[in-house]
Order: sequence, then structure tokens, then C-alpha cells
Amino acid sequence: MTEPRLHHVTCANPKGLHRMAYWEWGAQDNPRVVVCAHGLSRQGRDFDTLAQALSADFRVICPDVVGRGRSDWLPDPMLYAVPTYVADMVALLARLNVEQVSWIGTSMGGLIGLSLASLHAQGQVSPISRLVLNDVGPVIEFASLQRIGTYLGAPMRFPSVEAGAEFLWSISQSFGPHTPEQWLALSRPQFKPAPEGGWMFQYDPAIAVPFRAFTPEIAAFSEAMLWKAYDSVTAPTLLVRGQDSDLLSADTARAMGQRGPQAPCVEFAGVGHAPTLIADDQVACVREFLLA
Repeated sequence: MTEPRLHHVTCANPKGLHRMAYWEWGAQDNPRVVVCAHGLSRQGRDFDTLAQALSADFRVICPDVVGRGRSDWLPDPMLYAVPTYVADMVALLARLNVEQVSWIGTSMGGLIGLSLASLHAQGQVSPISRLVLNDVGPVIEFASLQRIGTYLGAPMRFPSVEAGAEFLWSISQSFGPHTPEQWLALSRPQFKPAPEGGWMFQYDPAIAVPFRAFTPEIAAFSEAMLWKAYDSVTAPTLLVRGQDSDLLSADTARAMGQRGPQAPCVEFAGVGHAPTLIADDQVACVREFLLA
């Protein structure tokens, strides 16, 4: 299978309804399901390489979180927040008609999975059976958020997808080594034709509004809540970290190995925030954990 199937699920928000797109790989009747959730300004096609590697053993679902990719944009920018995303994923799991899934979450996608894995309905198991947190944890270094804020939501236009990919590479070298072909394949779904000509990012620029409202004080409150959520996780958990990450510190990774689900940490040299799960060793690490 070289191309995924595109589907949509209708979700609720306080101001109405919106549709969330998701990409499906593998056999639709496979009861073993993996959900792959992307980072802040990314989309579900980020996981094409990993999904193809997993699709012989799993049904792989890669949502475009609302406001990104093929999903709708929200009417109120302040709704671009983890509680909205978690509610959308609950609707997605209901659509998939499965009680449990394995979850792979990169950055923001990891926070969504962490939040979902910490929820337990009375008398029921967690909806997350295995959890992979890719370069994210309860403590998010504020300096990394400031770095991301320098470009998130900027009104940029590019004469070609290739030019857009070059710009993305200029701000994303922390993703680690990629061949030009790999980088273009990873970047192509990030763009859509702009109404006035050229190409624009395929996400709602308004996702930057709540992001820029994030203060050190809010970060401290969020940290306490995220540690509480992490300590509530009962699913086997794997932490993946770029050795040079400026978002997930080595100290936080060590602390995550000592409390809650006591996640072992696998680090990748020459990578910052965040591993793209394209390199063979990164794919093998995740696949081995899911199949254990």
C-alpha cells in the first residue's frame, strides 16, 4: 500500500460542528490499531514512512488535527487547545469502533495522547494500550516555544512547493539528517495553492493566537497538570528524544523514567526537536515497542 485512504469524522465544538480528516493505512478490519498524531503546525502525512512500515501488522490512523491539513478550521482561535483535540480524538475512536489503540504522538500529538491516556472511564480500561511520546513530556522548555513563535502563523507565500520546502528546511534542521527526496516528500503535504497564486501553508494561521498567549505563568500551571496526567498513565510508555532537543530536556526525560509509567528513553544523536520517525533506526525502535 503506497497511498493512504482519506476519511473525515464530524466533531463538536462550543460554536458548532467541524470535520476532522484522517488518513488510514492497512487493513480496515485489523483490530490492532495505531493512531499517529502530529506536531503543532504539521499534518497526518508526516507519518507516511512509519505508517507504511507498520501497516502489515496494524491498521494505522493518522489524523489531521483540526486547523491543519484537510481538516476544517475552527471559528474561534482560542479553541485550538488540547481539550478540543482530545474531544476530537474520542470522536475518532468511536468512529473507528475500537476500545483501545496504541498511540504515537510527536510534540503536540504526544500531549494529546498523554492527556487521553490519563483518562479512565469508571470500570473501563484506558483507551490507550501503548503510548509513544516523541520528544515531549510534562515540562516544555519555554525558550523552545519562543523559537517556534518566531515563525508560526506568519503570512508566507512561496512560488513553488520546492521553495516552500527550502524554507521549512531552514527552520527545521533540528529534525535531523534527511535526503532532499525525503525532505520534499515530508514537506509537500504542508502546502496548498494560495488564492492569489503561489503556495501557502496548509494550516490555519490562527493556531498561533493561543500559542502566543502562552506565558511562563501558564507554562508553570500546565506543567503541574501534565505531571499529574503523566503519573496517571498506566499504559506501557516509550519516550523518544532527539539528543539535542531544546523542547524536552534530558532532566525531564530522566524524571519521566522514574515516576508514573517510568518510560524508558531512546535518544537519537544528531537530532533535536523532533525526530521525524523516518530514519530506519527510528522506525525500528517504535515498531519493536508496539509489537512487544
